[in-house]
Amino acid sequence: MTDLPPEARNPGTDPEDTEHWLALVNLPGFGLRRRRKLASAYPRLTDLLTQNPATLRANGLPAETRDAIRAWQQGDPDHPVVAKVARIRQDCERLGIAIVTWPDVRYPEALRHIHDAPLVLFARGDINLLARDQIGIVGSRHATRAGLDHARRFSAELSARHLLVTSGLALGVDGAAHAGALDQGFPTLAVIGCGLDRIYPSQHRRLGQRVIEHGLMLSEYPPGTPARAAHFPQRNRIISGLSRGVLVVEAGLKSGSLITARLALEQGREVFAIPGSVHSPVARGCHHLIKQGARLVETVDDVLEELGTWWSFSEPVCTDSPAAGQRVGERPGLAGLERREIAVFEALGYDPQSTDALSSATGLPADQLMQSLLLLELQGLVGSAPGGFQRIA
Repeated sequence: MTDLPPEARNPGTDPEDTEHWLALVNLPGFGLRRRRKLASAYPRLTDLLTQNPATLRANGLPAETRDAIRAWQQGDPDHPVVAKVARIRQDCERLGIAIVTWPDVRYPEALRHIHDAPLVLFARGDINLLARDQIGIVGSRHATRAGLDHARRFSAELSARHLLVTSGLALGVDGAAHAGALDQGFPTLAVIGCGLDRIYPSQHRRLGQRVIEHGLMLSEYPPGTPARAAHFPQRNRIISGLSRGVLVVEAGLKSGSLITARLALEQGREVFAIPGSVHSPVARGCHHLIKQGARLVETVDDVLEELGTWWSFSEPVCTDSPAAGQRVGERPGLAGLERREIAVFEALGYDPQSTDALSSATGLPADQLMQSLLLLELQGLVGSAPGGFQRIA
């Protein structure tokens, strides 16, 4: 069931119309409950901004909301709501951020059908990707090496089957999922819980920039909004809302990934989970989901079989992203490197790994490993961090 009736969904990207939607979502005292209550009286919610004080009072709007609407009608530049809308427009123009409002033809159709769909989205990158069929991949921030490998591999293979991988840019599984698509020349979509000018976490700034350059970054928060704990459950509902299904790679019993999976189920999406060791704390969340009816996944075909009745999958293709000229399996930035350096890079993730772990993974003695790490650092591909080394590209 959509949050707004069909009459509200007229195509339109008019700048003045955009400003009205920005004003609407920034009205004080105008949360989801009041918005839904007024939707039947105002099929196009922005019509609320044209009503006189008596009508606004009759609609049960509190004084602070009525005052803001009156200031908007009068164009009072000193009122916080009017000033904020102007600032958002200026910041978006300066930063190259697209504003996608509810009636915009670019607004993703799948997202419309969740009960608390955002009325405004902010986007950086290839806005056309919003029209693609999406699969969410989420998991633990403290994923195991196997979990990170699963995230990369499933992301790459699902991307090759023409599904857009969507995740939250978090440390661990999220970052590996984005990298798995990008490293194979495919786009990916990241939903973040802050303004698009503040990529979070800071360790993923380089990865986030790659997402913007070769995919799309999305947020419901305007530029300048810092990351806050309360924003991440809200972000999770967008990840699941955009996706036809959500794949959980690794997750603890109390984790944001399980919140995303629960939201996906509530939204009528498919939920998939990769099983792990019974001794692993980051496998328990996946095992719990499987007990609750999630599809146990061992291969990409398990996902495609479940979704096969929803979509017809095309042959593996690369998109028209800037990296699309690469062959599948060819990593960006590795041209000219020796096989040893490539092996070390492949063994690294976006979370720090110790030299002992890297030596074990690559089979290289310590002196050769350090030489390779130094060369990769000089290429700007790897950086040192507390606990070892990690990818920065």
